[in-house]
Amino acid sequence: MLYNILGSLLVTDAFLVYLIDMLTREQVLHIAKLARLGISDAEVEKFQVQLSGIISYIDKLNEVNTDGVEPTAQVTGLLNCLRTDEVLSEPLANADDLLSSSRNNDAATHSILVPNVFE
Repeated sequence: MLYNILGSLLVTDAFLVYLIDMLTREQVLHIAKLARLGISDAEVEKFQVQLSGIISYIDKLNEVNTDGVEPTAQVTGLLNCLRTDEVLSEPLANADDLLSSSRNNDAATHSILVPNVFE
């Protein structure tokens, strides 16, 4: 069977086994559990090959020389792009106006009525 790994590399099951360490069935089931996915036995075998190929491809990053490269969490250089808080002298809207804009409200309790979420 041919597999297309990452959209460019076509390999067979036999060839892939020689190239990479295969994930075990248990590891694939554990990953599926973490992702809250229910997968069939056929999908376990399929994902063993696909996930192993992805990990092997990503493992190539260990070959990159990163000496002298500073660790970074972001690359834009932007610092704290938040606006400053300002106290308004007057509210933007009146509470009664806001309540009147909803279809179903209770003016006596100043609340908007919504359908029950829980039974």
